[in-house]
Amino acid sequence: MTNHLDSFKSRKKLKVGEKTYVYYSLKDAEENGLEGISSLPFSMKILLENLLRYEDGRTVTKEDIQAIAEWLTSRGKAEREIAFRPARVLMQDFTGVPAVVDLAALRDAMTKLGGDPEKINPLVPVDLVIDHSVIVDEFGSPKALQKNVDLEYSRNGERYNFLRWGQQAFENFRVVPPGTGICHQVNLEYLAQTVWTRKEKVATEKGKTETVEVAYPDTLVGTDSHTTMVNGMAVLGWGVGGIEAEAAMLGQPISMLIPEVIGFKLTGKPREGVTATDVVLTVTQMLRKKGVVGKFVEFYGPGLGSMTLADRATIANMAPEYGATCGFFPVDSETIAFLDTSGRKSERVELVEKYAKAQGMFRSRATPDPVFTDTLELDLSTVQPSIAGPKRPQDRVLLSDAKSGFAGAMETEFKKAADLAARYKVEGKNFDIGHGDVVIAAITSCTNTSNPSVMMAAGLLARNAVEKGLTVKPWVKTSLAPGSQVVAEYLTKSGLQESLDQLGFNLVGFGCTTCIGNSGPLPAEISKAINDNDVVAAAVLSGNRNFEGRVNPDVRANYLASPPLVVAYALAGSLQVDLSKDPIGVDKKGKPVYLKDIWPSSKEVEEFIQKTITKALFKSKYADVFKGDEHWQKIQVEGGKTYKWNMSSTYVQNPPYFEGMEKQPKPVEDIVNARVLGLFLDSITTDHISPAGSIKAASPAGKYLMDRQVAPADFNQYGTRRGNHEIMMRGTFANIRIKNQMIPGVEGGVTKYFPGGEQLPIYDAAMKYKDAGVPLVVFAGKEYGTGSSRDWAAKGTVLLGVRAVIAQSFERIHRSNLVGMGVVPLVFEEGTSWQTLGLKGDETVTIKGLSGDLKPRQKMEAEITFADGSVKKVPLICRIDTLDELEYYKNGGILQYVLRSLAA
Repeated sequence: MTNHLDSFKSRKKLKVGEKTYVYYSLKDAEENGLEGISSLPFSMKILLENLLRYEDGRTVTKEDIQAIAEWLTSRGKAEREIAFRPARVLMQDFTGVPAVVDLAALRDAMTKLGGDPEKINPLVPVDLVIDHSVIVDEFGSPKALQKNVDLEYSRNGERYNFLRWGQQAFENFRVVPPGTGICHQVNLEYLAQTVWTRKEKVATEKGKTETVEVAYPDTLVGTDSHTTMVNGMAVLGWGVGGIEAEAAMLGQPISMLIPEVIGFKLTGKPREGVTATDVVLTVTQMLRKKGVVGKFVEFYGPGLGSMTLADRATIANMAPEYGATCGFFPVDSETIAFLDTSGRKSERVELVEKYAKAQGMFRSRATPDPVFTDTLELDLSTVQPSIAGPKRPQDRVLLSDAKSGFAGAMETEFKKAADLAARYKVEGKNFDIGHGDVVIAAITSCTNTSNPSVMMAAGLLARNAVEKGLTVKPWVKTSLAPGSQVVAEYLTKSGLQESLDQLGFNLVGFGCTTCIGNSGPLPAEISKAINDNDVVAAAVLSGNRNFEGRVNPDVRANYLASPPLVVAYALAGSLQVDLSKDPIGVDKKGKPVYLKDIWPSSKEVEEFIQKTITKALFKSKYADVFKGDEHWQKIQVEGGKTYKWNMSSTYVQNPPYFEGMEKQPKPVEDIVNARVLGLFLDSITTDHISPAGSIKAASPAGKYLMDRQVAPADFNQYGTRRGNHEIMMRGTFANIRIKNQMIPGVEGGVTKYFPGGEQLPIYDAAMKYKDAGVPLVVFAGKEYGTGSSRDWAAKGTVLLGVRAVIAQSFERIHRSNLVGMGVVPLVFEEGTSWQTLGLKGDETVTIKGLSGDLKPRQKMEAEITFADGSVKKVPLICRIDTLDELEYYKNGGILQYVLRSLAA
């Protein structure tokens, strides 16, 4: 039973059709003391409603609620912490498997502490969508989909067996089986409701209890940074590490600072030939330049009127790339229309509209602009066709400048400008390859495959190309991996899949594929030609991530582009073709064909959408969403309330977080005479710290697998082996492209072991230090931990024995994940870095003040002793930001904190 305070008398009833709901009225709260809140940004209204609904005097106080009203004056500049409780949690399988492993381990640990293992259950609804495991092994053939699915099940049997156990063992936990779609697109098309409801027991005035149905905004956290995609349909949510998600599942509030909200005004409408992808790349570049890390971004202005929900979702999806916590769009008539078209129940659609209007959360043309911390503006008619690369999503280049941009990157990034024109023979083939040749062209990732306008455009461009007799260059690995079965269905129904197939864009699977590094191997002879000749090969993908080393180990230049441009680049075959003015190929009569000759009009794209995308299509594809195919249904499940761990499994193992744990935490110890494990530069991503891609045979993880008789062909990849801490520890800091500045000029996960300075893999050095009882620290530059919310980047760090990471600045999720695993994040004062201190990595580091009366954001000092015996004292700020985080840290991590709370 819930025990609510209601300081602002906001609890009231809302009748919708035959049903009556209880809700927390912002209009009443405004009349009862929260002055001016109708001017708040829409995203802030959702946070405010969350606090009103959970006011209990302890985790949420009257003062917390007032602080949201005071936001109108402070605009988010006053640093105040609030407790946010999302309605639900979304997971994908890379991060979901370790989360379920941790739940299973918590049940074991609860039993050891003498508690009831069944207390360990998600307390809020959790949906796990298996979408990260399909790899593009087979491509360019009608059998590609079936072969890739068969391989996926043969590689991932142990993981899938474990998830099927979880599906049965835990309450409030649903699994969407493989082959359904990408979690964010399934969320957009099916799981999300915009307004959520829940039955609750409440006390009546007469001292009895009654059950009521409460209506409130749909909110969530997801274990994938692109959770923000659903902000496009007015659902407030963002990516968190698996660690925070587990805490949310177990009923812990997420502590957050009341954010600044940047208003992004959209005016006008895009010109003919400009896609949603071009818009999002422009928005991403503008917001990166503005600097919105840790802030909310909310879109407003007349430009929303001409924007489809799919276009909004495309922009919202890339919030991690522009650095914001979320990219929010309010409810309006377009949201209501989309909920209806995508097959949501009519009662729900009616509830969303009535609720949003009752709460002042419905945007119309007459809605006054909210108050924002700051604003920026884009006239959509000024957007031009663009791509982004060669290695960051914010590095936008106009399509007309792409050729010269690549030539510039060859000079500055790759230092190979001299042999820009060189071509190299491919063994056994009648073609050669050169720098900038597109060896991967992938229509992939939820960002764009959720958007019918760009998917139809890709299909129509393919149809036009086939009609002119154009073909894809023979060195291009082509693939189509839509984010849901709905997309595959409408491409087939429209007849456009046939043309895509003729160009080699056959369906390869329903999942993230190339965007997360599951591009699969290149044909052996092409891989050999690239590596023998140090060719800077290119990938063009419709994804959101193009970091170095991510897409494919053989490919160094990666460009993000719209699906029709992916097809166009596959036809052109090279970044050294200027698509804006060079021919893309020749027709059947030998005449040159230009991109403009095959580019479909927006009118034709819209006609195809209207003709083929219907409510019936969504309803049929989501009718049995949790059932799965025959592969899934055949999986046999073992184990009851606790899991039967298989000690020989190389996929799923019981992690060591709770070994020797007692009911009371031991006091934290200061860090004394720690050694340096790594010195890193700016923008070290979670992908550098904990790669998701392929496992090299010579790496510590590869050796571990070979010692257990796993052949390199069956290594799978780090992402799929996240349920096994032994592999993930060995993979920490093991990215092939990471550069530890202790060994300048060397790439890969190596360090120097002191005293002595022996060069070793990072894992091996860390284990030697652990055996010797020596604590470790890591130094880094700015934006440490950018990229995906990858919990293993924090889990691996702690298991290597790292006690502190000292950087110039941290990415939001990774910082909180480090705290959640009991590692202290520390930042230098402005103007100081490990370079200004002259560190080489042979120093020792002592940090005192952790064992005493530590406070959030406390000023501290590191004592650094250099090899010559000299000592420097360096001021630092402890980035344990909140009191809740401090509790987690003192307990050794968030899971230990939750376990002790539940056991007590």
